[in-house]
Amino acid sequence: MQNSFRQRLLISLGSCLLILATWVVAPSAWAVNNPELLPDIETPIVDLANFLPTLQEESLVGELKNFEAETGWKMRVLTQYDRSPGRAVKKFWGLDDKSILLVADGRGGNLLAFSIGDDVYELLPRTFWIELQARFGNMYYVRDNGENQAIVAALDTVKGCLQQDGCLVVPGLPQEQWILTLVSSIVGGVILGIAIIPRQEDQIVAWQWGLIMSPLWGILFISFGIGPVVTRTTDWLPLFRNVIGFLLGILVAYLSPTFSKPTSSET
Repeated sequence: MQNSFRQRLLISLGSCLLILATWVVAPSAWAVNNPELLPDIETPIVDLANFLPTLQEESLVGELKNFEAETGWKMRVLTQYDRSPGRAVKKFWGLDDKSILLVADGRGGNLLAFSIGDDVYELLPRTFWIELQARFGNMYYVRDNGENQAIVAALDTVKGCLQQDGCLVVPGLPQEQWILTLVSSIVGGVILGIAIIPRQEDQIVAWQWGLIMSPLWGILFISFGIGPVVTRTTDWLPLFRNVIGFLLGILVAYLSPTFSKPTSSET
């Protein structure tokens, strides 16, 4: 169980690094031009890889058409495995600055890739798409939920953010990400606890050293421990746990010299 969780955590970190290196637009989707793979009638979804069950595909088609009619944002889905229509999709769908193309390709390490119109970046920055791809396109999420649910989850997240005038980060806090914020909070607390250990006999707390080390423990606790939580969820429990972890880290580190002192009997 622990090995499985560690693997999921490592793959999440690896996915983020891989995406940062390669970016989120699937180059294979634009490398060729095979219009014969596209249907004669325009539809928001072209499921060449058969990732979507028929009923789910029909429901998604209706949702995407209604969303475009209500908001003006054009969302399209292309799934591929063996061959790709490539550049032909741009003319087929008339992709423009208000378009979002989700490409689901099972051949790579990450299922999802996106081609984004310039107007979309004003509401959803590049970091949003990197996080979206890492969260729903990684192999563990796809294995546990299926390709179809990965596609639906990504689409629903984008639609929700567009309807609320944009998102800086992907809403929701997966367990793996929360664990990272908790560890960061505890480490920040340990650093602060060590910093404020008294250096003089008449000193209770070395606040000066705590202030000197504030850039380090502040970044770990506030930027990496609290920031990712409050920007992704309104649930108070993860925030409460991170604060408790921070305080416990301070307490344990501050009291560590007391535990290491020899007792009178040992002396």
